[in-house]
Amino acid sequence: MKKPVAITHVPSPLMERCELTYVARQTIDYQRAIQQHRGYCDALREAGVDVITLDVNRDLPDCVFVEDTAVVLDELAVLCSMGAASRRAEPAGIEPELRKYRTVKRIELPATVDGGDVTLVGRTLLVGNSSRTNRAGIQSLQDLVAPHGYNVRAIDLRDCLHLKSACTALPDGALLINPDWIDEDALANFELVRISPNEPWAGDVLSIGQQVFVAAGNHQTGQIIESRGFGVVPIELSEFAKAEGGVTCLSLIIP
Repeated sequence: MKKPVAITHVPSPLMERCELTYVARQTIDYQRAIQQHRGYCDALREAGVDVITLDVNRDLPDCVFVEDTAVVLDELAVLCSMGAASRRAEPAGIEPELRKYRTVKRIELPATVDGGDVTLVGRTLLVGNSSRTNRAGIQSLQDLVAPHGYNVRAIDLRDCLHLKSACTALPDGALLINPDWIDEDALANFELVRISPNEPWAGDVLSIGQQVFVAAGNHQTGQIIESRGFGVVPIELSEFAKAEGGVTCLSLIIP
């Protein structure tokens, strides 16, 4: 059986100029960011993932957050039209690598979608109605994936950048959520697992098989996940958190 593939991108030396929406700008230790990115990639490899690290968008401050450039499904990949104008050159750099694995479709302006706003659960794509993803983008994504049997559901957010900041899927299909940042009523037919209220950023986790990657420091939420029978892999991402990034943001996973 083929291994899953993760497309990653080296951090930009301009990362301090990144887009920020809900966090205050802080000094980012670039060398530490490089070390943390290597640790992230090593952890993916230990989990059985083939890791590809690109260096094609180095001059774009947010390039390390490669997840936002596309939505990858079994049947196709959808190249995103990104919500922040400063990031709209990123997908073109990722596209040649993505085409090695999937047929690529694209969303075009004025429709906008960031990949970080899309959580896949079974055949349903939950899509955040956010400052980066608009209604036209949600409809465009629906039009592209519906022929393959997927349903798209718009989810309203509050006080967070992307849907995956507040809602990601665990290996059993339950949704790990921060209830302060998401409309729970829109998720009524899903099993919901609430993060520790002391760890507001803990809702962004990456599931690889039966292992769940969790940002280091979210110990209480990690215990909640472990109680469901999954392995928890803590990942140190302090420098990326300063750029409003989480665990899922640093890779495009190709099943």
